[in-house]
Amino acid sequence: MPCVDISTNVNLEGVDADPIFSDVTKAVASIIGKPENYVMVLLKGSVAISFEGNKEPAAFAEIISMGGINSEVKRKLIATIGTILQTKLSIPRTRFFLKVYDTTMAHKIAKL
Repeated sequence: MPCVDISTNVNLEGVDADPIFSDVTKAVASIIGKPENYVMVLLKGSVAISFEGNKEPAAFAEIISMGGINSEVKRKLIATIGTILQTKLSIPRTRFFLKVYDTTMAHKIAKL
């Protein structure tokens, strides 16, 4: 089950977050190759974030998945989620950081 945890310094009060949840869910399911009903999305706004020494709109996200992650998937996730945040919350793609973690890789490394 992929879990996407997004934190931003943008105030989400009054923002219709439903399209963000929907777009991120669909994108992650499609890119990772998991059913949409397995994808969890968390969205937190008004988080204290400083990036490049300023507090302009920025976001940090983390995706944890049980399998389905490789270098190409990571690139697609970064580009797609970055575009969603830019379109829906006016966060420039250059002010977005994504951490991707595949839990099965840790298990494979432990076996080595």
